[in-house]
Amino acid sequence: MALSRVCWARSAVWGSVVTPGHFFTRRLQLGRSGLAWGAPRSSKLHLSPKADVKNLMSYVVTKTKAINGKYHRFLGRHFPRFYVLYTIFIKGLQMLWADAKKARRIKTNMWKHNIKFHQLPYREMEHLRQVIIFNQDLKCLFLGIISIPPFANYLVFLLMYLFPRQLLIRHFWTPKQQTDFLDIYHAFRKQSHPEIISYLEKVIPLISEAGLRWHLTDLCTKIQRGTHPAIHDILALRECFSNHPLGVNQLQALHVKALSRAMLLTSYLPPPLLRHRLKTRTTVIHQLDKALAKLGIGQLTAQEVKSACYLRGLNSTHIGEDRCRTWLGEWLQISCSLKETELSLLLHNVVLLSTNYLGTRR
Repeated sequence: MALSRVCWARSAVWGSVVTPGHFFTRRLQLGRSGLAWGAPRSSKLHLSPKADVKNLMSYVVTKTKAINGKYHRFLGRHFPRFYVLYTIFIKGLQMLWADAKKARRIKTNMWKHNIKFHQLPYREMEHLRQVIIFNQDLKCLFLGIISIPPFANYLVFLLMYLFPRQLLIRHFWTPKQQTDFLDIYHAFRKQSHPEIISYLEKVIPLISEAGLRWHLTDLCTKIQRGTHPAIHDILALRECFSNHPLGVNQLQALHVKALSRAMLLTSYLPPPLLRHRLKTRTTVIHQLDKALAKLGIGQLTAQEVKSACYLRGLNSTHIGEDRCRTWLGEWLQISCSLKETELSLLLHNVVLLSTNYLGTRR
């Protein structure tokens, strides 16, 4: 009796009268026929949780890009000068991140296959060299220190705007700033060229062989008169730079400081440390030269050629690509002819080969 009342009550709710005996049969039929009480169900299956998350992420990314685009248009209309700096900053971060990822990939490959630095292809070797120099740059350390106090980050942005050359790396320079700053840096190292030539003249009496004394005197005279030396004029002195008095370990302290400035290295460190940095820098350039000779200068882009020339002492920002390739070919002929014990000549070649090259700014 109680069961009958329950069945009749449920029938009233469902809107149809059924007998208690047919209740379970009717429910089974409805389930099999796909009918449902209330609104009809969609034939689509529910998405999995992973698909839901993917759709949500896609929606967030789309909205973020739209908002970012509106923000860029707002800055471009109302703050055009700030927008230029903002764009350069964002692109600089992207380039910096891409360089870091590439350097990590190269180092991982070196570790997996037990490859040394000098065994890398030229472009990978050059990329690692640039990353290592960036890691040793004291600009980032200075910015990190002054940004430690609360709210000091606003001061950092102001200093970066006022002193971009002193506080920013090349990733955050405008194209015009890159040209201007490279000119400034070359002017710094060019100031040391006459000083280095004078030190070479002072050691001429210390050279035992008369033929080497004559060759070095003639080379210094040509450079002082504005003549670009020939390759054989420089290679004739290779023995002179392998030991006393012009080997790296035998150079005077002031001579070492002048060479450090010519290589855009700080000259305020103790002479033993300066000698170590000069030998390390020269060895890396020598290894790069061997890799570049194997690759071939013709495989380099115009920007890679200019960058390679600037690293080796030539102000390539105002020289045509053909002249840069010619000069770089002369450098490689000299570098690939030298042994490791003669790298002091390669170090001085930064001055000897670049001072009077045609097309350079005086």
